[in-house]
Amino acid sequence: SALGRAPTTPGPHLPSRTAIMHCIGCVAPVNVAPIATPDAKRTARRTAAARQLCRAGSSDEDGKDDDRERRPAQMPRRKLINLAAATTALLVSDKANANEFAGDAAMAIMNRVGKVRMSDDEWKGKLRDEPYAYEVLRHEATERPFSSPLNTEKRTGTFTCAGCGVPLFKSSAKYDSGTGWPSFVEPITPAAVTEVPDYSIIFLPRTEVRCANCQGHLGHVFDDGPRDRTGLRYCMNGVSLHFEPAADA
Repeated sequence: SALGRAPTTPGPHLPSRTAIMHCIGCVAPVNVAPIATPDAKRTARRTAAARQLCRAGSSDEDGKDDDRERRPAQMPRRKLINLAAATTALLVSDKANANEFAGDAAMAIMNRVGKVRMSDDEWKGKLRDEPYAYEVLRHEATERPFSSPLNTEKRTGTFTCAGCGVPLFKSSAKYDSGTGWPSFVEPITPAAVTEVPDYSIIFLPRTEVRCANCQGHLGHVFDDGPRDRTGLRYCMNGVSLHFEPAADA
């Protein structure tokens, strides 16, 4: 920055006999003559702050703020952090409000309590021969694609809940989605399943599907199913289901 002459009269905020040089552009003090006074350290701090202020306000030959040119690279990260913080706060707030105002039925669904009520240890004991079914039904795990024999099951029959045994899907609703998980266009009746918003992946909201009777986790429903039928894809974990073939199958 261009510099002007130092004033000969000391200012009200600086010790006596201190010479100051000002920036012509912003009139901020940018240099102080080194005079050994008790306030020398304080004067030096003020000088450094003034220089920083002058630099922040300076422009290049094109009239663009240097600091402004550095901002675009920083803004996406800042926005992402702010968005994540806001989303997290919103989810926490929603859950707190739900706990405060939700009715008994809504709270039962939130706490994964259905008509069949068992403790976690009781569920673990009931499903001891199917340990992975326990992890999926009660703790929302996901089986590996193409790992379930029910993915290729083509016989006529009914798919039931592996936890409580109620009918959930007809074989006529099953189709090959190519995803590696048993897929259906609709449940056996709308009341057979409970659909719950799932925000476990913050930036990928989904709809969880549970057995309405025991609130066991079955999978998720998506809107990319066959358009000539329901347009829905009930993507189920095979271990959460049992298959009961029809008598004539």
